[in-house]
Amino acid sequence: MSWFEGHAALLICILGCVLATVLPKVIPVMFLKGDCLPVLLRRWLSFVPVAVMAALVGPDVFFYEGRFNAGPSNLFLMVALPSLLVAWWGKNYFLTIAFGIGLVIAARWFGWQ
Repeated sequence: MSWFEGHAALLICILGCVLATVLPKVIPVMFLKGDCLPVLLRRWLSFVPVAVMAALVGPDVFFYEGRFNAGPSNLFLMVALPSLLVAWWGKNYFLTIAFGIGLVIAARWFGWQ
């Protein structure tokens, strides 16, 4: 018995995972080129990156030390507020993230939690 015959189920599983991962990313790129989409749909899709970023960052900002905390004792929320101004002013993800990380480092250096 060859190695492939002994691991056929594993290979089929890996192939299925590859297809399930690649197809949802490749098909929209192939068939939904930005020029052929209606203006309303293009405008609606422009909000997707912001929504994804908010979904990723929101829990880290509002859940501090394992529980929901929207008060001034939440270091990450207090850092997020000036970082929002930097994001609005600079319109640059890298600048915003670097500024936020810098504020967290400074706050912890000076003894705030």
